[in-house]
Amino acid sequence: MQKRISTTKIKILISLYKQGSFNKVQAAKTLIIARSTLRKYLRDFESITYLYPEVIQDDTAFLKALLSKGQRLKAPKYTTLVEFFPLITNKLEKDDFNIKMAWKKYRHDFQNGYGYSQFTVHYKVWRESNGVPEVFSRKWKIESIPSDDMSILQKWRRSTDRRKWERAVVILESREGCHISHLVAKIERSRPKVKEWIILYKTEGLEALLKKKKPVDEEMIQRIDAKKGRLIKLIHETPHLSGINRTSWSLKSLAQAYQQKYGESISKTMISTYVKTEGYSIKKAKKVLTSPDPGYREKLIKITNILSHLQVKEKFFSIDEYGPFSVKIQGGKALTRKGDTRTYPQYQKSKGRLICTAALELSTNQIIHFYSTTKDTKEMIKLLEVLLKEYSEEDRIYLSWDAASWHVSKELYDKVGEVNNSDYRDQHKTPIVELAPLPVSAQFLNVIESVFSGMAKAIIHNSDYQSIDECKSAIDLYFQERNEYFSRHHKRAGNKIWGKEIVKPVFSETNNCKDPNWR
Repeated sequence: MQKRISTTKIKILISLYKQGSFNKVQAAKTLIIARSTLRKYLRDFESITYLYPEVIQDDTAFLKALLSKGQRLKAPKYTTLVEFFPLITNKLEKDDFNIKMAWKKYRHDFQNGYGYSQFTVHYKVWRESNGVPEVFSRKWKIESIPSDDMSILQKWRRSTDRRKWERAVVILESREGCHISHLVAKIERSRPKVKEWIILYKTEGLEALLKKKKPVDEEMIQRIDAKKGRLIKLIHETPHLSGINRTSWSLKSLAQAYQQKYGESISKTMISTYVKTEGYSIKKAKKVLTSPDPGYREKLIKITNILSHLQVKEKFFSIDEYGPFSVKIQGGKALTRKGDTRTYPQYQKSKGRLICTAALELSTNQIIHFYSTTKDTKEMIKLLEVLLKEYSEEDRIYLSWDAASWHVSKELYDKVGEVNNSDYRDQHKTPIVELAPLPVSAQFLNVIESVFSGMAKAIIHNSDYQSIDECKSAIDLYFQERNEYFSRHHKRAGNKIWGKEIVKPVFSETNNCKDPNWR
C-alpha cells in the first residue's frame, strides 16, 4: 500500500465499515482523503474480512492485518489449516481424490474450520508461495491420440471454425499435460464444458465432439412464448392497474406484477431478455407501449369478446388515417452496392400533402379507403356512410378507432344514434352500427397501423412521385392488389405474401402494430 493514510483515519474508516452502509462521499470530505483512496481501503477491508473472519471483532487484529502488507496472520485457525495442506498435496495426484474431498476431510477433523471457498483460496496462496505446482489429475489427461484423430484435430486447430478449433485445443493440449485452468482461460469456456469434452472424447471418440445439439424442446418454447405474451400484455397496461404506485414500468415492478397476476415468479434478467427479443425496451414503453386509460382492461375485454363471437353477418373495422404527409423525395432502406451512399435533399419543395382515411375489415382483410383534406368529424361521418353503403347487407358492423378527438365527438355519436334509429334503417336498409373504441394511447392495438406500416415501406419510402395524383395511384394500386390477394386467399396471415406488415393483421392484445419510425 503506497503512502497510506494515518492510523487514526484508518481506525475511523474501520469503525464506519463495521457499522455497515455510510455516506462515502461525506466520509471522504470529513477525513480529507480522495474517494478513490477510500474505496481502495474498503476493498482491503472486505478482503481481510473474507480471508480472516475471526479478526473482524478485534480492531487491533484487524488493523494489524491491514498493515501487514500481505503477510499472513498467524492465527491458530490459519496455522492449523497451513499444516494440513502438505498432507493433502500428494493425495491430490490420485484420480479418486480431489480438492472437494480434501476440504470435507479437513472439516471432519476441524469442525469449526474454514468454508470451502476460503479453503480453496488459502490453498492456492499457500501453493504459489511455496512453489508447489498445481496438481493435474490423470482423469483429465488424454494419454494417447490415434494418428487418424491427430491429423483431423490438427486440421480443426488450423480451421476458422471456432467450434472445431476450441475442441481441438482441449484434446491436443490435455494430451500435453496442460491444466484445466489454462484450457479454460485459453478458449474462454467453463470448466464443466472442458471436462465434458475430455470425457466425451475418452468414452465415445472424436465424432462425439461434433454431435448436433439436442432437439429443441417444443414444450419449453411454448412456455417461453406464453411468458413473453403475458409480459407484453402487462406492458400495455399501466402499473396502477396492478396496484403498483408508478407511472411507468421497471424490471422490478414488472416482475412483481407478473407474479401477482399469474402466480409464477420471473426474474428481472429474464424479463429484460424477453422484452428485448420482442423488439421493445423499457424506455420506449413510457412513450409507445403503455396505455394510461383506467378503463384499459374493460375496453380490451369488450373488443376481444366481440371478435371471439363475431357472426357471419357481422363485420369489425379497424379505422385510422395515414398522414398528413408531403409528396416529395423520401428516404428509406434499399439494396445498395457496397461503397455507394444513397442521399436525398433535406430541403425540398413539397408537391402537395395527403391524408388517407381507411378502414380494415378484420374477418376478410379488406381495405376501404379515400382521401381527405383534414382529420375531423366530417371525414369520420363520410367513412361511416361509405361503410353503411358498402356493407348494407350485414346485420351489424363494429367500428374501432383510437381516442382522437374527432373519433369521439358529440356530432359523430349523434350520427351513429341517427343511423341506428329503426326508421332510418328500414328506409336505407343499413346494418346496426356499434362502436368499440380502443383505450387511450393504444395505437399498438389498432390493427390498421400495421397495414399502413407495410404500405409506407412498400410505396412511400424511397419514393419520388411527381404529383399528388401519381402518389394516389400508387396507394390505390397497393390496396387493390392487397384486397385481391385476400379475396383469393381467405386467411389473416397478411405478411406471408406481402412481407412488409410488422405483425399479422389480426387483433391481439400482445400486438405492437405501430412502427414509430414509419411516419
